[in-house]
Amino acid sequence: MPKHVRLISFLMICSLWSMPKAANAQALIPHTLQLDATKLEKQGLSLAQEAAQLAQFQQVELALPRARLASQLAPGNDKVWLLLGGLQIQTKEFDGAIASLKKAQSINPKNGDILFALGSANFQQKNYQAAVVNYQDGLKLKPNDPEGLFDLGNAYFMLGRLPDAIAQYNKAVSQDKKFWPALNNIGLINYEQGNIPEAIKRWQSAIALDKKAAEPLLALAVALYTKGDSQQGLTLGEAALRIDSRYANLNFLKENLWGDRLLSDTKKFLELPRIQSALQQRENSSSAPEQLPTQ
Repeated sequence: MPKHVRLISFLMICSLWSMPKAANAQALIPHTLQLDATKLEKQGLSLAQEAAQLAQFQQVELALPRARLASQLAPGNDKVWLLLGGLQIQTKEFDGAIASLKKAQSINPKNGDILFALGSANFQQKNYQAAVVNYQDGLKLKPNDPEGLFDLGNAYFMLGRLPDAIAQYNKAVSQDKKFWPALNNIGLINYEQGNIPEAIKRWQSAIALDKKAAEPLLALAVALYTKGDSQQGLTLGEAALRIDSRYANLNFLKENLWGDRLLSDTKKFLELPRIQSALQQRENSSSAPEQLPTQ
């Protein structure tokens, strides 16, 4: 899974959904125009709810203008600014995102999700040390947040502080026993360090938690094939790429923190005729026109 962007928190989206619905706007206001601040705020929160719902379904371009307007109508709500900042991170408007998140922080300095989002903005700009500080500050407010622990682990990973990264990944798993991405990343580190058996064990554990997790499945496939278990490796590799063909892209894998050793072995694996055939079949099936039912 892509790991370096903390998407808008599900809990935060739910909190927006739970806000009171705005009353329908009046088409005409008799006599003099009077702006009701309370009504404007409710309209802003309603727009934020719409934006959050759109964001959940990856409709970021539609969500963003709603969130911008919501921040003008409800400027005192930290969750609205956090929503806007999260959307701006996803569209790589990093300067705007940081400004929005700083605004949210000024309203509510005790909201740890804001600090986690700031960490994501810095992480994406390769400001890993700044991201570490953001994540650490966020964890002071939400010390048991598995995603925050995982994000801090990723920042340590990029700084080459591998023992610290593993420690944070283990903490994330201790808080959420089903948090397979942390196990997956420990496997990535093990593989780069040459500890292939331990990497295989970690990826097997991750797959046991989520059999549809394409990333550890492909990593395990490459590791098994490389150590000589070619039949099982090819079978698992085909299964992984049927789940998510993005993992056939080496740049995508690099973005997901795959190291040089694993990338080199994966490149060879992806060039195998059987894997190429599986990718071609998937491409053909996804591009085939839908058959209309016969009468």
